[in-house]
Amino acid sequence: MVLGEPTLAAVTDKVCRPIEAGMPGWWKWAFLASSSFLLLGVFTTSYLISTGVGVWGENSTIGWAFDITNFVWWVGIGHAGTLISAILLLFRQKWRNSINRFAEAMTLFAVACAGIYPAIHIGRAWMAWFFFPIPYSFGVWPEAYSPLWWDFFAISTYATVSLMFWYVGLIPDLASLRDRATTKGRHLVYGVLALGWRGSQRHWQHYETACLLLAGLATPLVVSVHSIVSFDFATSLIPGWHATFFPPYFVAGAIFSGFAMVLTLMIPLRKLFKLEDFITILHLECMAKVVLTTGMLVGYSYTTEFFTAWYSGDEIERFVFINRTFGPYAWAFWIMFSCNVLIPQVFWFKWTRTTPWVLFGISILVNIGMWFERFVIIVTSLHRDFLPSSWSYFVPTWVDIGQMLGHMGLFVTLLLLFIRYLPMINAAEVKRLLPESRTKTVGANNGEAFCAIPSSSLPFAVMATFDGPIPILEAAKQLHGLGYQHIDAFGPLPVEGMNEALDLVRSRLPWFTLIGALTGFLLGAAGLYYIHYIDYPLIVGGKQPGSWQGFVPIVFETTILLGALGTVGGLFCLCKLPCLYHPVFRHPAFYKASNDTFLLAVDASDPQFDVNKTAAVLCSMGGKEVACVEA
Repeated sequence: MVLGEPTLAAVTDKVCRPIEAGMPGWWKWAFLASSSFLLLGVFTTSYLISTGVGVWGENSTIGWAFDITNFVWWVGIGHAGTLISAILLLFRQKWRNSINRFAEAMTLFAVACAGIYPAIHIGRAWMAWFFFPIPYSFGVWPEAYSPLWWDFFAISTYATVSLMFWYVGLIPDLASLRDRATTKGRHLVYGVLALGWRGSQRHWQHYETACLLLAGLATPLVVSVHSIVSFDFATSLIPGWHATFFPPYFVAGAIFSGFAMVLTLMIPLRKLFKLEDFITILHLECMAKVVLTTGMLVGYSYTTEFFTAWYSGDEIERFVFINRTFGPYAWAFWIMFSCNVLIPQVFWFKWTRTTPWVLFGISILVNIGMWFERFVIIVTSLHRDFLPSSWSYFVPTWVDIGQMLGHMGLFVTLLLLFIRYLPMINAAEVKRLLPESRTKTVGANNGEAFCAIPSSSLPFAVMATFDGPIPILEAAKQLHGLGYQHIDAFGPLPVEGMNEALDLVRSRLPWFTLIGALTGFLLGAAGLYYIHYIDYPLIVGGKQPGSWQGFVPIVFETTILLGALGTVGGLFCLCKLPCLYHPVFRHPAFYKASNDTFLLAVDASDPQFDVNKTAAVLCSMGGKEVACVEA
C-alpha cells in the first residue's frame, strides 16, 4: 500500500477526520432514503404479524419463498467479513488490513437482517422464545435433531463471535477518537467505548494473541454456519434439495456473494471519502480474484447438480432440473446462471479487475444472481411436487416485496450510522504497513526534561517520548541492560521486538480460550444428553435417543461460542480493562500515544527507580518530554 502522506499521524487523521468533521450532504439524503425503506419494512412486518403469514404469496405447495430466500441471501452476505478478518489474518494476507473493519461491520448488519426472518417465518413472532433451549410450559424441549434448531445456534453464535471480533479490533481506534475529542461528550462516549485502552506493549501483546485466537475460532465457524444452513435443505427428501454436496456448495456461494457485496459498498465509499490511498487498486484486484475463484466453484456446483440428477437414474430428480432450466421459472434460472457463472469470467482480464466502475457493475450483478440462486433452489424445487394436481406458481405480494426492501433499508441505515460515528478503516492495522523508515514521529516536541513533583504526591512512573519504534526499542533494551525491570512502552502500534526487550512472558490468554471451549463443549453435550436421554427421550425420524451424531452441530457451536467469550474475557482480565482512568493519562503527551507518539515508562516500583536519575537516563537515550506522573 502506498500512502500520499506516509506518517502515523496522517493515517489517524484521514481515518478520524470524516467522523469529526461530519458527513457531507449526500449522506443525509441517503439516510433519509434508507430510513424510509426501513419504515416500510417495519410497517409490512407489523402487518404480517398482526394478520398472519397468509399475506405472503406462499401457498400449500410453495411453503418457502421470499422469506427463506432473503434469509439465506443475507446469511451469505455476512460471510465475507469474518472470512477477511479471520482466514486472511491466519494466512498473513496484508491486503486485508484496509478493508477488514468495513467487511466486519457489513457482516453484523447482514446477520441482523437475516436473524429477523426465522422469527417472522414461524407466524407467531411472540413465540420466538421457543428457539431457546428451555423447557416449554407443556414439557417439550426444542428438537436437537432438527436443522432448524441448528440454524438458531449457528446464526446466534456467528453473530456473537463476529460482534466480539469486530469490537476487539475497534478498541485501539476508539482510543484515537477519545484522545482527539474536542468536546466532553465525545470524549466521554469514546472513552467508555475504548475501555481505557492505553496502547501499552502488554496490551498489544494480549491483543495480538486474542486476534489470532478469535481468527482460529472463527475460521471453522465460517464454514459451519452456511453448512448448517444448507442442512435445512440437504436433510430433506425433496428432489433438488437432498444433495450431500450442499455444504461446500453453499459455503462457496456465501463467500462469492459476500465479497461481491463488499465491492458494491466499498467502491463508492472509497471514492466519496477519498480513501484511494488506503483501499488501492491492489485491494480491488485481490477481491476480484476471490470473486472469480468462488464464482467458478459455484459454476462447478451447478454442473454437479445436473450431473448427479442425470447419473442417479431417478426420473423425478431429472424432471426437477429439466423443469428448473426450461420450465415456468426458466427466466430465474438463466438470470442466476448468467450473473454467477458467465459474467464473472471477465475477471480473467486484468483491466476488468483494476477498473473500479467495471468491478462495481459486476458486483451488483453477482448480488442479483446470488439472490436468484436461492430463489431457484427453493421455489423451483417446491412448485411442482409429486402430485401434478397440486402444482402451483409463486407470485410475491406487496408484503413480500415491502419486507425485502425494508430489510435492505435496515442494512443501509446501519451502514450509514456506522460510517458516521465509527472509523470504517482499521487505522491500527494500516499503520503496520508503513515502511519502517517512515514510522518516525514528525514534529516531536523537543522541550527540556522536567521532573517537578508536588510534595504531597507520590510518583507513579517517569515517562518520556521517543521519535519512533526503532529509538524506543533501543532505549528499552538499554534500560533493561542497566537493570531496570518494571518498564512499559506505549504507542499507536505494537513494536516488533519489544516483548523480548521488556522480557515479557508469553501471554496466558490461550488458557482462557481453552477453558471456555471445554466449558462450552461440556455444557452443550450435557444439556443435549439431559434433553434427549433423560427428560424427553423422543424417537424422531427413526433416530434413537442415543443418536449422538445429531448433537454435533449444536455442541460445536457452544464450544466455539464459549471459547470466544473466554478469549475476550481473558483479554479484558489480563489487560485490566475496563479502566477508564490510569495515572499514565497524566503525561502531557499521552493523548498522542494513540496517534503517532511512542512513550517509554519506568515504574516507581522498580528497585532502581529514582526520579532524577531515571529522568536523566531517559534524556541520555534520546527521550523527550520527560516527566514524572503522579500516582
